[in-house]
Amino acid sequence: MIKRRDFIINSGLALGALAIAPSLAFSAKPKNIGLQLYTLREDFSKDVKGVLEHVAKSGYKEVETYGFSADKGFFGTSAKDFKKILVDNGLKAPSGHYDFNSFIKDNNADFLKACMEGANQLGGEYITVPYLDEQLRGDLDSYKRIAQKINEAAVLCKQSGLKLAYHNHDFEFKKFGNQTGYDILLQETDKKLVDFELDLYWVVRSGNDPLQMFKANPGRFTMWHVKDMDKSKAEWNTEVGEGSINFKDIFAQAKLSGMQHFFVEQETNYSPNPLESVKTSWDFVAKNLI
Repeated sequence: MIKRRDFIINSGLALGALAIAPSLAFSAKPKNIGLQLYTLREDFSKDVKGVLEHVAKSGYKEVETYGFSADKGFFGTSAKDFKKILVDNGLKAPSGHYDFNSFIKDNNADFLKACMEGANQLGGEYITVPYLDEQLRGDLDSYKRIAQKINEAAVLCKQSGLKLAYHNHDFEFKKFGNQTGYDILLQETDKKLVDFELDLYWVVRSGNDPLQMFKANPGRFTMWHVKDMDKSKAEWNTEVGEGSINFKDIFAQAKLSGMQHFFVEQETNYSPNPLESVKTSWDFVAKNLI
């Protein structure tokens, strides 16, 4: 077990190395390029096998799932069959987005348990909280309750050999006095049990700096969404490398962040279409960021 003092010292040494030679320091531990499958949602929901084959041919080695149903699996494909498709295409699914609203609101643990079973069948590492319904997040007290429920879920995940992560949008950065909801989530979730998946697009769009977040909370952002911002319209995405986010500086601080997995994502503004856009993004990441 690494003591916190040693971790801080090591993080400082790593940051010094990155300042001297960021690309070398990062390349010391190569990362597989992942894709959040929501990027290809129009095709994926209709053709799970075909989309995963395309993802693998585009160069990706990891995927992040979404849309799991306790009854229908991943859009009609059971977790067992989904795993086989992954293996056949040389893919892994270390993380999945699973709906947490019912657990937070009604303490419905049945669906959470089904999600954990599905994640374990895939050989996953993380159950990730993807989104909070608006009625659950009205004030700081609401976020404190959310943090409590996330801690409870994280204990259940640990018992199943999994870890829990939280994925942000921009609403978590809304100010309530001197604090934000995200401040509460970072402060009141158990650091030993709860990690964070930092959506870099939403962080930048909300006016925050990922690099400052890494410095303030080293090691907590074990996953990223690598999603670029269109240069002319901030509300649009674009292919990674085509937008306004400086990913080179962010990737140079990967060790300080604690990043272990990252997933390319694009939700809008595909050029010329989603299937080709994911290949464009892969090419940029492979050539320029890792």
